Amino acid sequence: MKPYLQLFDFSKKINYKTEILAGLTVAMTMIPESLSFAILAGFPPLTGLYAAFIMGLVTAVLGGRPGLVSGGAGATVITLIALMKSQGIEYVFAAVALAGAIQIMVGLFKLGKFVRLVPQPVMFGFVNGLAVIIFMSQLEQFKTLVNGKIVWLSGTPLYIMLALVLLTVAIVIILPKITKAIPSSLVAIIVVFLIVLGFGIDTKLVKDIASVNGGFPPFHIPKVPLNLDMLKIIFPYSLIMAGVGLTEGLLTLNLVDEITETKGDRNRESIAQGIANITNGFFTGMGGCPMIAQTLVNLSAGARARLSGIIAALTILVIILVGAPVIDRVPMAALVGVMMMVAIGTFEWMSFKVINKMPVQDIIIGILVAVITIWLHNLALAVLIGVIISALVFAWESSKRIRASKYTDASGVKTYEIFGPLFFGSIANFNELFDVAHDPQHIIIDFKHSRVFDMSGIDALNKLTERYRSVDKELQLKHLSNDCKRLLKNADQIIAVNIIEDPTYRVATER
Repeated sequence: MKPYLQLFDFSKKINYKTEILAGLTVAMTMIPESLSFAILAGFPPLTGLYAAFIMGLVTAVLGGRPGLVSGGAGATVITLIALMKSQGIEYVFAAVALAGAIQIMVGLFKLGKFVRLVPQPVMFGFVNGLAVIIFMSQLEQFKTLVNGKIVWLSGTPLYIMLALVLLTVAIVIILPKITKAIPSSLVAIIVVFLIVLGFGIDTKLVKDIASVNGGFPPFHIPKVPLNLDMLKIIFPYSLIMAGVGLTEGLLTLNLVDEITETKGDRNRESIAQGIANITNGFFTGMGGCPMIAQTLVNLSAGARARLSGIIAALTILVIILVGAPVIDRVPMAALVGVMMMVAIGTFEWMSFKVINKMPVQDIIIGILVAVITIWLHNLALAVLIGVIISALVFAWESSKRIRASKYTDASGVKTYEIFGPLFFGSIANFNELFDVAHDPQHIIIDFKHSRVFDMSGIDALNKLTERYRSVDKELQLKHLSNDCKRLLKNADQIIAVNIIEDPTYRVATER
């Protein structure tokens, strides 16, 4: 029987010491990020820690990629900010659960492979837009409430906040150059925490936002009306969250595949993500997806099995149960500094290096996706628009590639050998290839190097045959694929087919 957990499978070499230490390190890097994202979205901080625990544990046990780390990720949380502001936290829990159900359906129907349809310029725009949102959102912590109005900090409180943030950033940048044994973000938070505590510095703390004191994640049915109106409200957010989570998750899975030179199971990972998010929705977690930074930390620490993810999740649970008094006193400046560095690390700086080597349309698509992401805080919509525009650009370029090689044999039969795809975008150019009035009595169109892709192409062929028939000329189509033959009207009378040479086209699968 296949050992799904790979914990005590002694036929595989697993370094348990490495796995445990990697898990502890991942937990320490995940806690500040999950807290920061929860606070950023206006959720209770505990929802972030619960998400880190639930996502981490469920996906470590059930996921399709050992070594992959999931938690309360910013990419998915940002998609729910508008819902939180308009409807409240209960609708968020319901949306998270529904997003999980959508992800399970994607996995069951084996749709995970379609993440390959996201072009690189769209990913550049998506990641850069996300980085800008994370960075700009940290500026909210430089505001305070005065006489019922939110105003910017000024004077001594502002200088203290800036100094602590800069100290955090400096530690995160400098420490890895000295040692990588301890996560620099964790050291930065501890140092700033001790300085504020030791000198009694008056600054904003986590408890000023909300307390993280709590127990085991409680079972909680979202308090929302069970009707169609509620579904209409949450479904768009759930769909967006599911799409963003799967996109980021499956791209992270591909990254782990490359690093470890092994292959993960996309569909199993999609199902695991869905189960984890449904669990989040009913256990007061904010949901999430795989986290690229924490996954890289895990792999760089030497983890290759599921144990490290399980250790990380259990460590977070222990901190929730017994470490809340300490977390409550963590300065917000430390979390702001860490998140600013996360934003800087998330930004694809390489996109500036390759921008002069990219086609103009790719540059425009990348910028457009980033702008939509920043403007609407809707990552899935931005990616969808980017994919649609990329597809239209591809269709336009492909439509210009259709051409024909023409020759007449000794018996007077004229052959048009078609090159390039025949689809809705290339129909106009296709029709211009033929000289119906001056062609001889017998004409052959050879599709050996072409392919009819859609009903628009089929309709164009029908109309072309009618044009030749109207002037009493005989048209034959050769080497047309079987699916196209089935679609063609009156095919029996107009098609001459070599069955042996006819190509058979199939959609690429995981195999």
